[in-house]
Amino acid sequence: MKGFFQKEGTVKLLSSLLSILTGLVVGGILVLIVGIFSKNISLSGAWEGVRLIFAGILSTGRDAAGALTWGFNPANVGNMLFRATPLIMTGLSVAVAFKTGLFNIGAPGQYLMGTLGSLMVALSIPAGTLPRGLIWLLAFLCGCLAGALWGAIPGLVKALLNINEVLACIMTNWIAANLVTWAFDVSNLKNVVENTKTGYIYKSSYGLVNGQYVADQGVSTAKLGLDRLFPGSQVNAGILIAVLAAVAVYILMNKTTLGYELKACGANRHAARYAGIRDKRNIVLSMAIAGVLSAAGASLYYLSGNTEFFWTTYQSLPGEGFNGIPVALLAMNNPIGVVFAGIFMAMLNIVGLQLTKLTAYNEFITDVIIAVIVYLSAFSLVIRMLLTRRRHREAPPAQAQAKPPEGAENAKGGDET
Repeated sequence: MKGFFQKEGTVKLLSSLLSILTGLVVGGILVLIVGIFSKNISLSGAWEGVRLIFAGILSTGRDAAGALTWGFNPANVGNMLFRATPLIMTGLSVAVAFKTGLFNIGAPGQYLMGTLGSLMVALSIPAGTLPRGLIWLLAFLCGCLAGALWGAIPGLVKALLNINEVLACIMTNWIAANLVTWAFDVSNLKNVVENTKTGYIYKSSYGLVNGQYVADQGVSTAKLGLDRLFPGSQVNAGILIAVLAAVAVYILMNKTTLGYELKACGANRHAARYAGIRDKRNIVLSMAIAGVLSAAGASLYYLSGNTEFFWTTYQSLPGEGFNGIPVALLAMNNPIGVVFAGIFMAMLNIVGLQLTKLTAYNEFITDVIIAVIVYLSAFSLVIRMLLTRRRHREAPPAQAQAKPPEGAENAKGGDET
């Protein structure tokens, strides 16, 4: 058992779990302190808030007496899986770049370009001209292609000009935000009502019929029976695609020659070049793959048929892109771990909604709790270093070279004579 806890994989898992537990404890303490000193929240209300922090996903509401009720909540679980889909994809995007020694902070821009490419195609093809499944596939692929092209830009800048990819990604993020805003602004895809401009793009479930957008005439991601398992939720087959993408990335990075070359460039670019690996090509390819994954997350989210896109994006960048960073950190860049980390981050989002809905806590305390947990996830690397250092300190000292058994030398000499 002692050897089990000294394995590198175990240390990685423990460091992530300790980060999650620390974040939850800090969030619970914060809720308790706010509840105690708030006039609108009693001590019992603060205790309810703490319980929701740790088990809000299992809350089913309140009974007739006003007490919290608990049990399996299919709507909460389904919505958690739906919200986890883009987080898993952006987490994979960041993890792939990390494996190649790159910091893909450009996931928000790639996410926006995926949104632009997918919605433009889905909403521009008149309903009935092509099968809905084919329109969905074309929209999804166009979104992925837009993300690949946008991700390749900082890769090219890094490979050819040796400009830091973080600076290049920050620039491409804001260029994407303004480009997407302009593209949707000049289009006819805005859901605009006279004197009450909404600033939202039509859902992908709206189809173009005789020049007008009509509900339930467009495309949406298939449910594949998940709506029966989680009734009342937004869940669809996007979560299954995200899991398959994680498996594919794991196979790519660990079982293929390309994955080996990408990781070799991440370990030491110059040594990889000396070994005959085309480092510049792999840098560009790594960022392009990262762009595909991030854009695919946006496509799966906005092609669901039940979500709208706020088109004035220049005011802020999508949080899903940035949240992919703590997801990758919590998972230690392991593609399979990214699935669980993404689901956990989505669970925090649902827990925050439950906390706001069922208690007197407002949305600001919810944002603070989620932010604390997100930023503490970065300390998983620090915790891993501490655990590794302790493992080396507790390791037994190197044994002195064993002396040959008595008589061995004589035996050896006897053989020689």
